[in-house]
Amino acid sequence: MDRLTDLEIIESILKGNQSDFNLIIDRYKNKAFSLLRRILKNDFDAEEVLQDSFVKVYFGLKNFRKDARFSTWLYRIVFNTAMTKLTGKTRKKEMNTVSIDDDAIKFISISDSNQPRDFSVILTELIEKLPAKYSAVIDLFYAEELTCEEISNITGDTVANVKVLLHRARKALKDLIVQNNLEKELL
Repeated sequence: MDRLTDLEIIESILKGNQSDFNLIIDRYKNKAFSLLRRILKNDFDAEEVLQDSFVKVYFGLKNFRKDARFSTWLYRIVFNTAMTKLTGKTRKKEMNTVSIDDDAIKFISISDSNQPRDFSVILTELIEKLPAKYSAVIDLFYAEELTCEEISNITGDTVANVKVLLHRARKALKDLIVQNNLEKELL
């Protein structure tokens, strides 16, 4: 069953094999959860939005255009559900941020330890400190290896705006690296 494509699984679900939806969940839950953690900044909200997203995906399968990539469609639902959660928690400021505030950078601290730490752990901690849209764009571009066009389809931003967001996210991430004296470990 793992060798089935997304479209084959969707066809099976639409024919009445509802239990096959577990294959979709198993295939995408970890990546979607990772994206949600970056956007929402906590596990509890990420878990809640993940469940909501999969419910929306299940009931929306009949509307899925089979000429598009399923993963892009799914991530758009996940992203939009996360943004709705953010606005519901009066975090509009974070969602609409297009540049990181210099004062915000000064207060960010990475746990101090003389023990050498894994590069990916440090980088993950830094990315989680970025505004939601920045961390989401970085996650989609680097972890999910999506193109700017695919990210544009997910976020609803223009391709040019996605490129700007990606550029600003990289700059903000570099600023965090410099502020936390992590250049030797990460740059």
